[in-house]
Amino acid sequence: QAQVQESGGGLVQAGGSLRLSCAASGSIVSIRDMGWYRQTPGKQRELVATITSGGSTNYADSVKGRFTISRDNAKNTVFLQMESLKPEDTAVYYCHAEDCDIRGCLIKYHLWGQGTQVTVSS
Repeated sequence: QAQVQESGGGLVQAGGSLRLSCAASGSIVSIRDMGWYRQTPGKQRELVATITSGGSTNYADSVKGRFTISRDNAKNTVFLQMESLKPEDTAVYYCHAEDCDIRGCLIKYHLWGQGTQVTVSS
């Protein structure tokens, strides 16, 4: 069974930086889009950034110019470099990946990590 696992969260002061990593492993068929989402208590999970297997990226307006998403297709790994962090970036960050069905990519499975806490102090 395929799965993803995040790493790299922690506590940082406002203005600081953190780098999150997420690796897909297990019975992977073909990883397509990968991305990062975040959630705070009482709020819905929101998109932070996504990246296609071809390298096209998409960012939430709130993180544009501060966060950079990248990936290593050979290692099925996605990264999120976070700069100029703000207290409002505090959240649990979740990795997401799409894995194709063994019969083809018309069917995709959504893989979610367990989340990593990012806390930005003011």
